[in-house]
Amino acid sequence: MNRIAVTMKGKPITLIGKTTRKGEEALRFYGMGRQLETISLEDFKNKNVLITSFLSVDIPACAAQLHRLDNIAKSLGKDLMIVAISCDLPYAQERFCEIEGIRNITMLSDYRDIDFGLKYGFLIDELRLLTQGIVIISKERKIKYVEYVPEVTQELSYDKLLAALEFLE
Repeated sequence: MNRIAVTMKGKPITLIGKTTRKGEEALRFYGMGRQLETISLEDFKNKNVLITSFLSVDIPACAAQLHRLDNIAKSLGKDLMIVAISCDLPYAQERFCEIEGIRNITMLSDYRDIDFGLKYGFLIDELRLLTQGIVIISKERKIKYVEYVPEVTQELSYDKLLAALEFLE
């Protein structure tokens, strides 16, 4: 299912996949970790999971988003995992995290099979990259919050995100 839901520098772009909605059951997905290992949603059992989807570590708005979420992760309890996923190669993600001091986020690459992008509707058809956004999944694997950032060069709505986190157990 294709849809125009976001813009890039003011121009409409097409997202592929079903729009993820609050209240739905979370779909299983997997990506590649920084050490080339396969990581799936099941690896975060008994945890609430905040997934941030982004274009690339090389885009300033995305880098700022990762820094902000890394700082948020420092102040949150152990029951919440923050997972950042893009189509960057794992090597690029590893390099970025080392240089930028990102230590509190699990990085995943969707470059190989775009499993997350297709299942959660974050894949940009024209670029084969993921759009900016957030999905919060509860321990019970229900979708608690979803945001597709309307303009992919902008950051998330952090106030809405933090408010959504307050309702997690």
